[in-house]
Amino acid sequence: MKYEEAIKFIEECNKYGISPGLASVSALADKLGNPQDALQFIHVAGTNGKGSVSAFVGTTLSECGLKVGRYISPTILDYRERFQINGKMITKKDLGEEMELLKVACEHLVSEGRPHPTWFEIETVLAFDYFRKKGCDIVVLETGMGGTLDATNIIKNPLVCVLTSISMDHMQFLGDTLEEIAKNKCGIVKEGTTVVSTIQSEDAEKVIVQVCKDKQAELVWADASEAEPLRVGKDGSVSSNTKGSFISLEKQAFSYKGEVFEISLLGKYQVENAVVAIECLRVLQKLGLNKVTEKAIKKGLLQTQWKGRFSVIAKKPYFIVDGAHNMDGAKKLAESIRFYFTNRRIVYIMGMFRDKEYDKVIQLTAPLASQIITVATPGNKRALSAVELAEAVREVNPYVTSADSLEEAVEMSYLFSDKDSVIVGFGSLSFLGDLMNIVENNRTVRSDTHGK
Repeated sequence: MKYEEAIKFIEECNKYGISPGLASVSALADKLGNPQDALQFIHVAGTNGKGSVSAFVGTTLSECGLKVGRYISPTILDYRERFQINGKMITKKDLGEEMELLKVACEHLVSEGRPHPTWFEIETVLAFDYFRKKGCDIVVLETGMGGTLDATNIIKNPLVCVLTSISMDHMQFLGDTLEEIAKNKCGIVKEGTTVVSTIQSEDAEKVIVQVCKDKQAELVWADASEAEPLRVGKDGSVSSNTKGSFISLEKQAFSYKGEVFEISLLGKYQVENAVVAIECLRVLQKLGLNKVTEKAIKKGLLQTQWKGRFSVIAKKPYFIVDGAHNMDGAKKLAESIRFYFTNRRIVYIMGMFRDKEYDKVIQLTAPLASQIITVATPGNKRALSAVELAEAVREVNPYVTSADSLEEAVEMSYLFSDKDSVIVGFGSLSFLGDLMNIVENNRTVRSDTHGK
């Protein structure tokens, strides 16, 4: 199967929707010889922060000389980002070959009277089979949205179970209360494993403590309040002197339990994610993974890149993209804007899905903006129209206008800005890749025009 055919096949499988449960994915994995049983995993669940924590952990383990698979979703720039080994995407050839195997396996299941697997179930088993064939030493595995009935949860004995920030999201599948959602996320916890969790809300914490007790799992809290911020100078130097107005947009530094760490990811919330990653890596040290040294952890954290999470993609004016699409993400985005860009003119490009709590995202973010441009996420049935989103925004901030396309939104954002302004594109991750490409092309045109 050619790459284009593979993409067409998986897109066609969207019609099978989302179907939480392990029976179908287990049957599919069995057709390929249960490749997941030959792999070692770090299993990551949570509402926000899964991708960043996985990036920190995966990059560091690669730095330690291990062959590390990463399975992530959604992706931003390229479909193949879902399947990575040591930061390199699956080749088009390998993807085509794997998808051919999965298509045949699906046909066999249907012929046996079983339901056709969903796109996420297919991608999950594809990841397992690909990582097994490539001989990965360890796999950093992100859940899709839940835990208990998430397709990734057919794995048996993860080395570490990681819980990032848990908040309200995907309520139609995971439950209407934070306790229900937390219990669902905690479904990844297996008997006798070690669990690393960020500090959670009281309701989620109670659930996590009880689940770990029931499963006799060791619980390690990663407390970001123990991380002390350090000042990064204009020359990149790090010091404990936090006085002064300069705030670096190149990296962050902090001390944690007697050690100094630097990260290239921006956004105050990334320190929390880095602390979770540090504790996960230290658990691996205790489990006998001797290659995981403090030196490697520090180098890995600094080298970690994760596009679309408070990422600077252009300057003069600054253009930031962020995947804030729910209440927790919006709160953290607002905190970062206040921290980095006090007294700056803020212009938003905002796109949301109608099945998200977009009204609450608006309440948290809209008051900070001088101008807001709304867009509809291209090619997605779940997208809220630009006009509907603008109407919702107008109840909080009157300075809003809708755009007919992402290209128009980018042009408008520059018209509303001067070189000291800050443009922030955020909302659904599904449109950030297109937005980033448009900004890059726009920047190239502007550079050529100004150079003449």
